[in-house]
Amino acid sequence: MNLIRIVPLLSLLATLLTGAAQAEEKIYSFGVLNQRSVMLTAQYWNPILKYVSDKSGVHLQLKMGKTAPETSAMIGRSEFDFVYSNTIFTPANSPAGYRVIARPIERAIQGQIVTLDDSPVHALNDLEGKEVGFPSLAAFVGYAVPMNGLLQSGINVKPVFAGNQEGIMGQLKAGRVIAAGVNSEVMHDFAQREHIKYRVLWASEGYLNLPVSAHPSVPMEKVAAVKAALVNMAKDPDGLKVLDASAALIKQAPPLGFVPAEDREYDNYRHYYKTTQVKGL
Repeated sequence: MNLIRIVPLLSLLATLLTGAAQAEEKIYSFGVLNQRSVMLTAQYWNPILKYVSDKSGVHLQLKMGKTAPETSAMIGRSEFDFVYSNTIFTPANSPAGYRVIARPIERAIQGQIVTLDDSPVHALNDLEGKEVGFPSLAAFVGYAVPMNGLLQSGINVKPVFAGNQEGIMGQLKAGRVIAAGVNSEVMHDFAQREHIKYRVLWASEGYLNLPVSAHPSVPMEKVAAVKAALVNMAKDPDGLKVLDASAALIKQAPPLGFVPAEDREYDNYRHYYKTTQVKGL
């Protein structure tokens, strides 16, 4: 075979090998709903995603919007391969078809309406006509659930928003709002870290914590590999070290890690959206 024939063949082979390498190096986006600041979210999740990437062989990269509503809208547009969010169940986002694969090993979360321990507010009725803080319109247990509780109780408030869970908790701590709708677990962790005492004025039924879900376009073998890495993370000494370090950042209490989960476990989310009095969700 002469040189004229060999050079094109070598070029073709190089192209094929490069394409194969690029296919192997595909980056899968991992969206996280904004409960805390973007920086704190990155500090918490990036070590976890690196561990899962190394164990699964699926390269995951954190991706999120600047606010929870922005991130939720990205879910509706199918902009994430994997996502940690409960807004996959909203009427606007459910057509994207994200499939639940895992969830944190944590007790169920509640929507709560809370006030500081030394607040003059002692009952929901005391909030009539007052400004009450919420994370954002996209916060399920931080806004949708407690607002529905207020409406069912016939109590009208003036909602103000802070962009994320800890944002409105910071405003509560500073006295800018007299009460706030919150995620029970995030509020507990925030109070531990910020050394504040608070009282719960109202609490909802329990909802399973935010699930990790996969978009239907992600190959099944990639989904299975990521799920296995998440579920086995707390069983691996190296994985547990990562979980412990991330938990320490936000004063998250054990147990840590993830368990397998299925869509049907989140049916009470769907029931909420069928029966809620809150408009525009």
